[in-house]
Amino acid sequence: RFPPEPNGYLHIGHAKAICLDFGIAENYGGVCNLRFDDTNPSREDVEYVDSIKEDIQWLGFHWNHIYYASDYFQQLWDFAIQLIKEGKAYVDEQSAEVIAQQKGTPTQPGTESPYRNRPIEENLDLFRRMNEGEFEEGSMTLRAKIDMANSNMHFRDPIIYRIIKHPHHRTGTKWKAYPMYDFAHGQSDYFEGVTHSLCTLEFEVHRPLYNYFIDLLKKDDNYRPRQIEFNRLNLTYTVMSKRKLLQLVKEGLVNGWDDPRMPTICGFRRRGYTPTSIRTFIKSIGYTKYDGTIDVSLLEHAIREELNATAPRVSAVLHPISLVLTNYPEGQTEELTAINNPEDESAGSHTITFARELYIEKDDFMEEAPKNYFR
Repeated sequence: RFPPEPNGYLHIGHAKAICLDFGIAENYGGVCNLRFDDTNPSREDVEYVDSIKEDIQWLGFHWNHIYYASDYFQQLWDFAIQLIKEGKAYVDEQSAEVIAQQKGTPTQPGTESPYRNRPIEENLDLFRRMNEGEFEEGSMTLRAKIDMANSNMHFRDPIIYRIIKHPHHRTGTKWKAYPMYDFAHGQSDYFEGVTHSLCTLEFEVHRPLYNYFIDLLKKDDNYRPRQIEFNRLNLTYTVMSKRKLLQLVKEGLVNGWDDPRMPTICGFRRRGYTPTSIRTFIKSIGYTKYDGTIDVSLLEHAIREELNATAPRVSAVLHPISLVLTNYPEGQTEELTAINNPEDESAGSHTITFARELYIEKDDFMEEAPKNYFR
């Protein structure tokens, strides 16, 4: 599955994930689904959903099915209720800041919440009321009850539900409590029958929690999704933060998401990049388990190589001035043959007319030219 959050336009870094997810399915006769991770309605929009679809298709890939995390809101809710009934989740009334302070450090255990041992019936009642809109955003969360002393800090009673009072682009106002990424993602993979959940290296430390929730959810079968991490794409001189790109758009520093200066896929499209050049670039850099930074010149090399093989050659004088050859006969012309593409014989040729009056670039002429003047 390729699981973008519809909270912005895709950038060149997402192209690496797209080529991996859809490419592996193509190479091995598998299936790749497109799943929108729409669990935060305050940041998401249908505009982003449409743009993501367009960019994937422009790159030359096709999904088997389209899913949304919101397709599973009821199943995720039921699973959360199950955890509460089993004493594995509780409603916490502390703020996010206090909860973060209680997490401890990698070498020191965390501190248990005063609400950790709330009665099950009280947790069920509060969780239901969270979703009915009785409480304000940030006033309550649902946390998984795991281990506040675990060496992996993601196991220290992670937040799995929070209150968001914003209409959802698909479900409207039906839900007020929304699942967190760590809770929704693995279960969505499981519901869909995903075999390989490929994600970037920052999620490697999340993998044990991914497996933990699936183990609690899955029935007596041998199936489980497998999460595998790869290095994300970092390019020199290139902003790869969707949050910062959104800031550029909102503050009017660029002319929209498809501004040719933007590293978005639609920005590269407007700049003249082709799907083939981007896929060639991604293939050339490969996938590893180590984060690094790729020189943007490799991306430029990819489009240059493609255009060298495919683009017709033409000449133009953009700022013309007239040049008269006084010793060339008036009325006489000559036809010169120019090859359209020296890399492609089938591209043919065109003719250029040479005559007494020619046009040259204004920058190539100077009345009093200094010794080193370059024409």
